[in-house]
Amino acid sequence: MRVMSIPSFALTAFAATSNISRFQDRCLSFRPELHVYNSTRTELAFVPAGTNLTFPDNDPTCNRKSQLVSEDTCRVALSIPTSNRSSITFEMWLPGSWTGRILATGNGGIDGCVKYEDVAYGAANGFSTVGTNNGHNGTYGDAFYHNDDVVVDYAWRALHTSVEVGKKLTALFYGVSAQKSYYLGCSLGGRQGINSADLFPEDFDGIVAGSPAVDFNSLYSWRASFITTTGNADSENFISADTWKTTIHEEILRQCDEIDGVLDGIIEDPTLCHFQPETLRCRLEDENAETCLNENQIQEVSAIFSDYLWPNGSLLYPAMQPGSEVLAADGLYVGEEYKPSVDWFKFVVLQDPSWDPATYKLEDALIAAQRNPGGIRTWPSSLNAFASRGGKLLTYHGQQDQQITSFNSVRFYEHLANSTGYDSEKMDEFYRFFRIPGMNHCASGPGAWVVGQGGSVASNNIPYDKAHNILVALVDWVEKGEAPDTITGTKFVDDDVSKGIAYRHRHCRYPLRSVYKGAGHKPLDIDSWGCRAL
Repeated sequence: MRVMSIPSFALTAFAATSNISRFQDRCLSFRPELHVYNSTRTELAFVPAGTNLTFPDNDPTCNRKSQLVSEDTCRVALSIPTSNRSSITFEMWLPGSWTGRILATGNGGIDGCVKYEDVAYGAANGFSTVGTNNGHNGTYGDAFYHNDDVVVDYAWRALHTSVEVGKKLTALFYGVSAQKSYYLGCSLGGRQGINSADLFPEDFDGIVAGSPAVDFNSLYSWRASFITTTGNADSENFISADTWKTTIHEEILRQCDEIDGVLDGIIEDPTLCHFQPETLRCRLEDENAETCLNENQIQEVSAIFSDYLWPNGSLLYPAMQPGSEVLAADGLYVGEEYKPSVDWFKFVVLQDPSWDPATYKLEDALIAAQRNPGGIRTWPSSLNAFASRGGKLLTYHGQQDQQITSFNSVRFYEHLANSTGYDSEKMDEFYRFFRIPGMNHCASGPGAWVVGQGGSVASNNIPYDKAHNILVALVDWVEKGEAPDTITGTKFVDDDVSKGIAYRHRHCRYPLRSVYKGAGHKPLDIDSWGCRAL
C-alpha cells in the first residue's frame, strides 16, 4: 500500500486551524459575568481576523460605527455597576496570540465613548485590551447632572474598575496572570493615565499619556474663556477664520518659523516664539482691510497668546502656543462657546442647565477649582509611589496642539521636578516627555507626528519597534530597562499611507531641544537634527 506524505505547509495549516478552533471554543464557553459582581454580559463573541465589526447600539455622537479587527479575538462586553445609580460599559478584547500583557485605553473630551480603534490596536499587538464608556454614553455631559457617581466614574473610577476587572478576567481566560500592565491614552486619556499613576500606582507598570489634560478644571475654564475673548462671530471686532489662517498665521511664521534655522512651516520649539501682533496693526487709511488688525483685534490676539491669570496675577493656565491657529480658528477661536466646557460648567460645576456661557467669568473658574468635581484636577506633586515600584511614564505633546496648549505639559514637568527636587537625570529614571513639532492635538499636522500613539492606519504602517513606536518604547523600558532617548516620528505624504513616507524626525525628550545642524545638511534628513540642552 502506498502511503502519501502530507506536505509540511498542510500540517501547519491544519495546526493553525485547530488552534483557532480551540481558541473559539474557549471564547464561547467563557462566562465572565460569573466572576464580576452584579455584572451583566452584553456581548460574547469570537471575532475572526479580518472582520469589520459593527456597533449598531453605539451612541452616534461617538462616531464609531465599525472597527476592523486584524487578530482573532474573543470580544467580551459587560455592564458593571459602580454604585446604586451608576455603571460602566466595559469592553475587553482577548487576542488569540497573547503576549502576557494587558493594556487599558483611555477616553477623550467629556466623552462616554469606548475608543474601539485603540482597543483593536492593543489586541492586534498581543495585549489583552480593555476600554470603557467612562460611565456615560455619548459626547455630551447631561448624564453628570445631579449625579456625583457618574462624575466620579468619569474622573477615575471607570478606568480603575476596568483595570481590576481586566486583570482578573485575563487570568481566568488564559489560565495565567498578565505579567505586565500598560496604559495608552491621549488628551483626557492622557490625564487619566497620570491620575492613575498618582491614585493607583499599582494599576500600571507603564503609561503612555499623550497631550494630557492635567490641571483639568483650569483647562476647562481657559477653554470657556475664549468666547469672551473673541466675541461672537457677528461682533464688530471678531477675527475671521480666514484672517487667522492667512494674515495672522503667516505673520507668526514670518517671525518664528526660521528661529530653528529651517523655513519649513513648522515652529520647532514654540517656547522660543514671542509673537508680536502689533506688526499687523492697520494704518488709518486701511482700517477695515482683511490683511491687518485694528487695535481691539491686536489686544485679542495678544490675550490669546498670553497666560490666563487670576486677578492677583498668578497663573490660572498657560498661553496658547503660536502655530496652532490654523485649526484653532475653526475651534476655540470660532466665535461660539466650546461645547465640552459648556457642558462641564452647566451640568457639573454650576449645576445649572440654563447657564449662559457668554456670561463666563473668573468667578466661575474659582468655583470649578474649589469644587474640583470627582477630584478630577490631576496635578500631583509627586509620583514617587508609582516610580518606586518601577513604574515608567512616557508623555508626548504636539507643539501646535489646538485644544490643549503644549506649554501646559512643560509646566507639569517642571511642577513635578520642582515639587520633588529632582533634576532632569532623576526625572529621566521614571518620566520622559517628548515634544513633537508640527503635531496637532494627539494626531495629524505637518510634522512627523505618527509615533504609534493609538489605533489608526498610520500607526499600523510604521515599524513596530522601540525607535518608531512609543508603546513598544514603553514596553522595552519597563521589561528590558532600555529607556528611550528619542522617539522617531513618521510623516506620510499628505498623511496618506499609500503615498509613502515624506520624512522622519527624531523627537527629543525634554528638557532637550531638537536643533538643526545647519548649512550643508538637508532639513528632511533625519540625521540633520540633534538633541541639545535648553
